[in-house]
Amino acid sequence: MKLAALLTSAGINTAVSVVLFSLYSVLRKQPSFVNVYFGAKIAQVRSRQQDAFRFDRFVPSPSWILKAWETSDEEICATGGLDAVVFMRMIVFRLYITSNGAVVKFSLKNNLSIALCYVYEPLLYCSKLTLLLLIVDSFRIFSIAAIVCNFLVLPLNYFGKEMQRHQIPAETLEVFTIANVEEGSRWLWAHCLALYLVSCCACFLLYLEYKSISRMRLAYFTSSVSNPSYFTVLVRAIPWSREESYSGTVARFFTNFYASSFLSHQIVYRSGSVQKLVTDAGKVCKMLKLTPRELHIGSNSMRCGLCGTTASFSMLPMDAEGDEGRSDFGGSDLRKKESAAALVFFRTRYAALVASQSLQSRNPMSWVTNLSPEPGDMYWSNICVPYRLLWIRKVAILVASMALVAFFIVPVSLTQGLVHLDKLQKTFPFLKGVLKRKAISQLATGYLPSVVLIIFMYMVPPIMLLFSTLEGSTSRSGRKRSASIKVLCFFIWNVFFGNILSGSVIERFSKIFKDVNYLLATAVPSTATFFMTYVLTSGWASLSCELMQPFGLLCNLFYIFILRNKDVTTYGTLTFPYHTEVPRILLFGLFGFVYSTLSPLILPFLLVYFSLAYLVYRNQILNVYVTKYQTGGTYWPIVHNATIFSMVLMQVIAMAVFGLKKSTVASSFVIPLIIMTLLFNEYCRQRFQPLFMQIPAQILIEMDRQDEQNGKMKEIHQKLTTSYTQFKSKSRTLGDPMPPNNNCRLEDLEINPGKSPVHHLSS
Repeated sequence: MKLAALLTSAGINTAVSVVLFSLYSVLRKQPSFVNVYFGAKIAQVRSRQQDAFRFDRFVPSPSWILKAWETSDEEICATGGLDAVVFMRMIVFRLYITSNGAVVKFSLKNNLSIALCYVYEPLLYCSKLTLLLLIVDSFRIFSIAAIVCNFLVLPLNYFGKEMQRHQIPAETLEVFTIANVEEGSRWLWAHCLALYLVSCCACFLLYLEYKSISRMRLAYFTSSVSNPSYFTVLVRAIPWSREESYSGTVARFFTNFYASSFLSHQIVYRSGSVQKLVTDAGKVCKMLKLTPRELHIGSNSMRCGLCGTTASFSMLPMDAEGDEGRSDFGGSDLRKKESAAALVFFRTRYAALVASQSLQSRNPMSWVTNLSPEPGDMYWSNICVPYRLLWIRKVAILVASMALVAFFIVPVSLTQGLVHLDKLQKTFPFLKGVLKRKAISQLATGYLPSVVLIIFMYMVPPIMLLFSTLEGSTSRSGRKRSASIKVLCFFIWNVFFGNILSGSVIERFSKIFKDVNYLLATAVPSTATFFMTYVLTSGWASLSCELMQPFGLLCNLFYIFILRNKDVTTYGTLTFPYHTEVPRILLFGLFGFVYSTLSPLILPFLLVYFSLAYLVYRNQILNVYVTKYQTGGTYWPIVHNATIFSMVLMQVIAMAVFGLKKSTVASSFVIPLIIMTLLFNEYCRQRFQPLFMQIPAQILIEMDRQDEQNGKMKEIHQKLTTSYTQFKSKSRTLGDPMPPNNNCRLEDLEINPGKSPVHHLSS
């Protein structure tokens, strides 16, 4: 691929991004789309639509960029929780160095200077430090890599061989990679030095981030004093008894073995998908027996926007339901609907922790206990799944995931065929005439391969989320976290290794299994051009689509123009798609690490992507997505492990490339770096990871003692029995349709800089 083709792809994606960003800045001002672009705000306040025409509503403006830029971390914490803060730290590495409540913040806004600001400590979930770390001129890891590699490595790659030079746009991108360096060149030491600098800076920043987020997680525990999940244990695989119900069995067991700490229990009833289908079928049969007059009563009459006739149709009222379950049976049937699972409440947090981590019986497959998720995080449908079937489901999902990976090898090979046009022309001779045109050739090599791959990749996150649901996760956050890991592994294998292997298949199939080092050393640099276009298309354009919210926009247009309902009262309650965005960010991080020393030309495109992502995701967290539950920052171990994997892969590939270039000394010097990186990862795993797996008993005991001294324990016990509600009532809850309020205007949904969104909206 020539540089002109890359510039063509960059120009197309830049134009698409500018158009969509401008269109978003106009659509977000329209009252008709307020439920699409301000769903998080509408979940907190009631809004009144404005129909008055104003010219400024149709003029693109960068106001949303300024608001996202000026928004503080206190507002991010208050709106999206600690998980949102962790996600933003994936994009921009920030260092917080505190002393007596002061925070030194290094960010993308000011990479070359120190901004000293004072924050309210509980909002940031940061504790005071007694030691002040003096760190000046802190950069994000890819800022460092871009400066070092583009000013040190890139010129050496370009002038690595004596060859005839062309004009820069006419040069092939291979001359900017390490493949253009001569064998045995002494300049390979510069690549080795850059490798050490990038690795050491990454380890240093990772340690500081892990330490800072661990402190935030500990403070998150202490700030969640009234969290009912600390007192609650989820019990599954309850033994069946003919003499008594599951409820009686639970009461007898815990009264016998936990008499001093047992408070009460709540049985879980079957409310899975099959039960919902059976119930829905019964309701449909009842509706078919009703007369048109009876059916029309209590329904909303709407006119179809497509027919253009006076005929109307009825919108039947929906019961408040969802994954939380619903009470589809009377009180006499409750015992028949009991499942082998229950929520057991204890008098103290420490007693619940001990019970959740203990083996309850001689049979490990019965009386299985774990700390319960938060009430809003419960996934009731999976709790009813028999515990003995979970391992079968996990094996089946593993096989299905492997089959999905094998299936996606076909589109990956197709994309690599578009990159190698000479090989494609030999396979399909009828394409020679079309591909000889310069514009078509540049479009085919610089834009189409990544577009084809992205279209197929959009199907992966929903499928993996379905797989994680079928595995039997008992919490919504656990389901998304499991899907994030699956999607990340899929992306790494299919997008990265799949493109490398498929490119090698086209060129040299016989050498793939003979020499892995030769494969890595030759195939990885040659595929750098494809990943540059992939960052442009999947990165820049995907951020534009994230802003536009096309699915919500289409649904809103259907509701307004087809159903002819201009009074929009149904608002979406989307939660942040961590299972989609976390793997994408980490995949781009993998590209940055692997190609930082091999093909540093990719780093400027990554920096532009992360800069745009910083603004876009802050805007979405503040305005679009609703936070219904939190995990306390448990996504960070995934981020850390993926970063360590990327670094080790970068070092192994660099060692193979140095060996292929016959620089054995430089190749040998990489081995200590790999060992030190693995030792650093092991230290972080021992030092920080346990805090993300369990809750420290010391914190829970201190919280119990404080509540007992303050006399709050009795009040907490009274609230426990009503905190977990499997069957929702028909009263309005968060995210349900809201009636309009004449006291709130569309402009009130904007956040003033420096003001908390919750406080602003409530005022």
